[in-house]
Amino acid sequence: MMRKIILLAAAILTLGLAGCNTFAGAGKDIERGGEVVQDAARDVQKKL
Repeated sequence: MMRKIILLAAAILTLGLAGCNTFAGAGKDIERGGEVVQDAARDVQKKL
């Protein structure tokens, strides 16, 4: 059971890193996500 969990975690990590290509790419992805949240918050504030 523990071996399956470790293999699953390794597979998820590998896919996650492959999707971003590099840690710099991951940082850019996270930054874009933050910008989307900020834009949504501004839109909500404008409606109030």
